[in-house]
Amino acid sequence: MKILGWTAVVAGFFVVASLLVFLMAVHPPRLAIPLRPADVGLAVEDVTVLTDDGLRLAGWLTQGPGDAAVVLLHGYPANKADMLPLAVALAPSFTTLLLDQRYFGGSEGRVTTLGHRERRDLARAIDLLEARGARTVGVFGFSYGGAVALLAAAEDPRIHAVAAYAPFADLAALAHDLYRWLWVLRHPFVQLTRLWSRVFLGADITRPTPVDAAARLTIPVWLIASRDDEQIPVHHAERLARALAANPRAEVDLTFDGRHGALPADFGQRLARYFERHLHAGGRP
Repeated sequence: MKILGWTAVVAGFFVVASLLVFLMAVHPPRLAIPLRPADVGLAVEDVTVLTDDGLRLAGWLTQGPGDAAVVLLHGYPANKADMLPLAVALAPSFTTLLLDQRYFGGSEGRVTTLGHRERRDLARAIDLLEARGARTVGVFGFSYGGAVALLAAAEDPRIHAVAAYAPFADLAALAHDLYRWLWVLRHPFVQLTRLWSRVFLGADITRPTPVDAAARLTIPVWLIASRDDEQIPVHHAERLARALAANPRAEVDLTFDGRHGALPADFGQRLARYFERHLHAGGRP
């Protein structure tokens, strides 16, 4: 009986631990970034994007010289201020929208869904850009933002080109990476966290996956990742690269070495040139 009792205690602890991990994942501490548009010499308009479920998302908009626009999506758990250095490089050629994704920065939302609902939020952001005269739209996303960009591009034909730095290929696989120290127990642990997402959010937020979305894309896609990334293991980029192999308009750059978020000094200029090639000509075949 004692063995059964201890087994029940351990199992109960395991279930509670998985719940706490899930709650921390969808409700993380927000990263404060003490950078403002004026600090980088950028004039912006404060805009609001209304989501399908009634949340108000905060954005900064710069009006460009033509009808091409780029949305910049931050990583987890940052906010739109993290994208300001890239916006400086893009603003001379494009209308740019820096968006606080739900829950982060100045946006509303009790939780992040790590891409599941955010892909629809991006569609509403494109509505705003179209209302401002944008005819071609590109999206750059960093890490979690890159996963959102891939997911949205597979569903929204108004996205003409995507650039994604260090996106995860599969959220469930990333959870297995994070909890590999649990050895064989990581499998039921990850399954429990997926169960909690169904209970609290009404859906398995690990589905659909960015890698499945990437396999359906025919638009220009630039995938960038570091082999030394300590947060998103390189096998995620390798899976995405295989999924993109059938897309003749995809570019994969896995040669950069650096920690998560350590972009090369000239990355903003390279990103601007990438979108200039594809947005001014139109990205969809």
